[in-house]
Amino acid sequence: MKVVTTIAEYKDARRQLQGSVGFVPTMGYLHEGHLTLARRARKENDFLVASIFVNPAQFGPKEDFATYPRDPDRDLRLLEEEGTDLVFMPVPEEVYPAGYSTWVDVEKVTERLEGAVRPGHFRGVATVVCKLFNIVEPTRAYFGQKDAQQVVVVSKMVVDLNMNLEIVIVPTVREPDGLAMSSRNVYLNPQERQSALVLWKSLERAGELWLGGERRADAIRSAMVAMIEKEQSADIEYISIARPDTLEEMEEVRNPALVSLAVRFGKTRLIDNTILGT
Repeated sequence: MKVVTTIAEYKDARRQLQGSVGFVPTMGYLHEGHLTLARRARKENDFLVASIFVNPAQFGPKEDFATYPRDPDRDLRLLEEEGTDLVFMPVPEEVYPAGYSTWVDVEKVTERLEGAVRPGHFRGVATVVCKLFNIVEPTRAYFGQKDAQQVVVVSKMVVDLNMNLEIVIVPTVREPDGLAMSSRNVYLNPQERQSALVLWKSLERAGELWLGGERRADAIRSAMVAMIEKEQSADIEYISIARPDTLEEMEEVRNPALVSLAVRFGKTRLIDNTILGT
């Protein structure tokens, strides 16, 4: 496995990869969710490339960029165990050099949900992903369904800008008790970790209501709120029942529907989702 830290080094190494390239972009602090993406990419391509870059452009001024968990030595060891051929691990100044002033804005689908509560977040996501695609030149790029809105935004950008790659969406990887794997789970204290199980339980409840014939979005949302509010440490930011492609809210739940939510447990903000009718 080769590790490079500059764009010039990466481009030199990329020229040696004659065949299909599967790309897994990460912010590091890898867990089984990331490794599942890597295994899928390894299986479906001649070469596996990963990036480790905590992107400052997608963090707001009061968010956790400085304290975001990092363990690059462990990350590299795990990637090597998965058969990764090449890792791009730049510093922020390499990606955003002095005088940098070009940004990618994907409209409409970024105005809701995460975009509404984290202004500028998706401008940072779209910009860095666009830059990474240009640098890495992948055949396919792999993203987890847990970050559902990110998947929508990136997929829209690829189509709108006629990018020459395939986006592969991989199902959310969960802990045995149902909690979606996330690098931020490490922030949870034991009581918060237990309380956070209500995320998946509430999504399962939405699925049960759907299968039982309930089609009123307000009724499904109210049932989810009632479950979550039983956890004293839980603070709901949003619960959405929306079209998976446009993220427009539904009143009458049609097939399919993306049910997504963001909830704080103490200082830790977690997201999760499920799709009804698939």
